[in-house]
Amino acid sequence: MATRTEQVKVLLAGISGLILMLGIARFAYTPLLPLMLEQSGLSAAQGSWLASINYLGYLSGALIASRISNMPLKDSLYRLGILVAVLSTAGMALTTDWRLWALLRYIAGLSSAAGMLLCSGLVLNWLIRNHFRGELGIHFTGVGLGIAGGALLVELLGDAFDWRQQWLWFSAAATLLAIPAWGWLPRPGATSVTVSGEALTDSPPSPLFLRLFLAAYFCAGTGYVVSATFIVAIVDAQPDLTGLGNRVFLLIGLAAIPASILWDRLARRLGVLNALILNYLLQILGISLPLLSTSLEAALLGALLFGGTFAGAVSLVLTMAGRYYPRHPAKMMGKMTLSYGVAQILAPGLIALMVTSDADYRQGLVLASAAMLVGSVLMVLLRGLEKHESGLHARTS
Repeated sequence: MATRTEQVKVLLAGISGLILMLGIARFAYTPLLPLMLEQSGLSAAQGSWLASINYLGYLSGALIASRISNMPLKDSLYRLGILVAVLSTAGMALTTDWRLWALLRYIAGLSSAAGMLLCSGLVLNWLIRNHFRGELGIHFTGVGLGIAGGALLVELLGDAFDWRQQWLWFSAAATLLAIPAWGWLPRPGATSVTVSGEALTDSPPSPLFLRLFLAAYFCAGTGYVVSATFIVAIVDAQPDLTGLGNRVFLLIGLAAIPASILWDRLARRLGVLNALILNYLLQILGISLPLLSTSLEAALLGALLFGGTFAGAVSLVLTMAGRYYPRHPAKMMGKMTLSYGVAQILAPGLIALMVTSDADYRQGLVLASAAMLVGSVLMVLLRGLEKHESGLHARTS
């Protein structure tokens, strides 16, 4: 039986992996985007396309993860993702060729999928097999830590370092994080039983439930990607808020750190779907506030609400998916992330077509708010369907 110390090391490995493969390989781009727009010759439209290409890599990685059942292979790809995250981050500083940047953002997206799906699946599988609570709230604090840490690093580096040097600082941090991410997550066995010999049995949801769930998570992907990618540029573009975008992004990360743990606890009391409905509604308010007011107070409250909800939604959805497939957690996680990933490709691309030469990304907030509203309705339908199917199961059993 695994000890508490081993559990802590596994959770720290997962957190380090998320900070590395999402917080740096993915999210470092957001606080560095305004600096690259100013110093590197990158245009606003190109900045949007790089975001879409990053998510194309993420989608490709999710597709691969959803088709792999072999746990040792998943582990090998997770470790490859660690190496790719470090190298793709360093590579951003070594060129100004947009085509090479596009390639680097694509492979960084592959790494992000390894962090979100393979790392999360491996951690969840280890927890379940060793009879710990099958929740990912603590694990997903890595998302908030990654966002906050990246924003704080850019804030600390300030004007003393240009965009290229700041990418190199991120690559140094990535190298340090790779050590626990690699060394503290045990290699998984190919067995489908717990350490005490109990069988792990998959219990997939109905096809209709899965389709609605995928659609609802697609909406969450749309809501998430706009704020996560463009919030720094949106805030900096406001005359009264110029220069505060990175601090708002830092606040999003700080709010996200405890959020997944709090949503785990709320889901235990309300049920996962009720918690997700509340999560979506609060996220709509967080996304919409910068549209309703250009004040600093609105930007800060919006950041708190967005940061406090998006990571919680991901954690709840992927934990739920993992419970349906305890033997192969990444199976349904991959399908859900494919839906989330398609939204993350389409939304920045659509914004790239909408954005004007003055880099006004605010149009995207309207798109994000509308998508989350549709997602909320779908979550309410899912709750009704779950009750209906549970009733049918009770009558037939």
